[in-house]
Amino acid sequence: MSALLSPDINLPVHLLSFFGHYGVPVFLFLSAYGLVMKYEKGGKRESSSFFIRQHYVKLFKMMIVGFVVFTMVDAVTSGSHHYSVVAVLGQLLMFNNLLPSPDAVIWPGPYWFFGLMLQLYIVYRLVLYRLKWPIIVALIVVCWLAQMFCEPDGDTLNRLRYNCIGGMLPFGAGILFARYGRDLSRRTWITVTTVSAAAVLFMSMNFQTWLWVPLFVCVFCVGVVKLVPEKMNVWMAWIGAISAALFVMHPVTRKIFIPVSRHGDIYTGLLLYIVASVAIAWFYHESKGLFGNRQSARKRGAADSVQGVNAHSDRQKEKLN
Repeated sequence: MSALLSPDINLPVHLLSFFGHYGVPVFLFLSAYGLVMKYEKGGKRESSSFFIRQHYVKLFKMMIVGFVVFTMVDAVTSGSHHYSVVAVLGQLLMFNNLLPSPDAVIWPGPYWFFGLMLQLYIVYRLVLYRLKWPIIVALIVVCWLAQMFCEPDGDTLNRLRYNCIGGMLPFGAGILFARYGRDLSRRTWITVTTVSAAAVLFMSMNFQTWLWVPLFVCVFCVGVVKLVPEKMNVWMAWIGAISAALFVMHPVTRKIFIPVSRHGDIYTGLLLYIVASVAIAWFYHESKGLFGNRQSARKRGAADSVQGVNAHSDRQKEKLN
């Protein structure tokens, strides 16, 4: 608030720093929405064990490249992190959110998201899958109550927000929106989006109301997508397509370019950081798709070869008969 009351040339940096962490609730909201559309409305059925194992593997594949590249860059740049065996295993197995002092254990910082996401996948499949809305709302309220009695700057609240209790509000909201959301008029979306923006601003001033801000951030983002011109939606869809790669790879570029900002060239370092992050995320996304297409082609080729061999064997048998 002080930055808004006394704005200076660094105001955009302050706003980006403050609102940047709300990307996690938006990711949780969209992930929950996708789960409902795929497994409830899409009709796909899997056992609980297969579901959890499959989603762990997906998260691991997403995380491992960025984690390995980051540790290599971190080792050869100033301010490198000292890893312990438990911390590395915690990241690979995605239980580091549960370790003591997660601020010191999880490095790079944003990678706590993977442990959180795995917890919410488990909660969804074992608890929330196809259950009625009152149970989801009740779970959101219970998680809110667990946080509202904590000290705002205390370690307990910090630990809760690293784990599924802190992420239940946007995740549950995504489930409810996917199940019960409906189309609204443009005028209604303008009102909803404006109210949500005001709520984010004013509710951030009080600890108790701040706990509900992630909900209004998600509603605001949905409203923006509904209201922007279709041509802009194409660009937003492109950013959305590389967003997972961007999330995974941006700690690498941040480690390299943010020191430029800290040494005085604030916007130079920020610009280089953004351009490099988007470029690397785009390259990573495209290369992953290319590699996947090659693998699919190999599998199709192998399948065609097997079919050809079987057909040749059948013809040989016919000749013998």
